[in-house]
Amino acid sequence: MAELVGTIKEHGVMTPATVRPEKDGNGYEIVAGHRRHRGSEMAGLEELPCIVRSMTDIEAVREMKNSNKQRGEPLPSELAKLLDLEVEAIKHQGGRLDGVAEGDIGKRSVEIVGENNGMNYKKVMRYIRLNSLVPELLNKVDEKGLGFMPAVELSYIKPKNQRLVAVSIDGEQSSPSVAQAKRLRELDKEGKLNGDVIDGILSEKKKEDKGVIISTAELEKYFGKEVTPAKMKEQIMGLLDEWKQKQPPQLTKAPKKMEKDK
Repeated sequence: MAELVGTIKEHGVMTPATVRPEKDGNGYEIVAGHRRHRGSEMAGLEELPCIVRSMTDIEAVREMKNSNKQRGEPLPSELAKLLDLEVEAIKHQGGRLDGVAEGDIGKRSVEIVGENNGMNYKKVMRYIRLNSLVPELLNKVDEKGLGFMPAVELSYIKPKNQRLVAVSIDGEQSSPSVAQAKRLRELDKEGKLNGDVIDGILSEKKKEDKGVIISTAELEKYFGKEVTPAKMKEQIMGLLDEWKQKQPPQLTKAPKKMEKDK
C-alpha cells in the first residue's frame, strides 16, 4: 500500500476504478479498484477516475473476481464485498435452488458460496460481517492494524461507537484482542460504551497467546488446496521431528540446587 500511495502521489491513478450506480440512485459502488480508492485517500487526492457501468449482482461478482485474479490476493474488504454479492445473487434465484425450502434459501446461499470459495459457511458469514464496519475500522483490517476476529466482533457495535474505537486504536497505539472486542460489544449492547471506557479497555495489557495460529490460506501456499488439514499437520510434525534431530543437544533439566551446609 505504501508503494501504491507513492506511485499515486507521483503519477496519479493510471488505471480507472470500475463502479456501478447504487441501487437507490445515491452515489456509486466500487466493483474493482478498492486499493486504488484507499491509496488515493492516503495520497490526499479528492477525486478518483472511474468507469461507470450498470451491472447486475452476478456481473459485478464476475468483474470483481476477474480483477482479483489479475492482481492476486484480495483485501479483506474486497473479499467481504465479493462474498456478500455472491450470496445475494444466489438468493435472488429464489425457487430455482433445487431441493431447498423457501425458509432455507438464505443459509443454503451462504453454504454454496462457501463451497465455491473453499471455506465453510461460518467463515463466509464472518467475512460478510466486515461490511458492517465503518470505513475507519475496515481500512485498519485491510492494513493489518486490526485482527480479523476482533473486527467481526466490533462489526456488531453501533457505528458512532465504532468510530470511537478507531480513534482509541490510534490514540492508544493498540488494537483490541478478541476478548476485549467482545467486552466492547457487550458494553455497547448495554448502552454503557463511551470514549473513556474504550480507552480504558484498550490500554489494558493483553495476555500473551499460548497458541500459534496458522491459517489454511497460509498453509495452502506450501501444500496446495487438495491436502486435508489432518495431512498438513502430519507432514508439519514430521518435518519438525526431522529438524529437532539435527539440532545440537540442549540442556533440558535445570541444575539441582546445591544443598546448604548443615
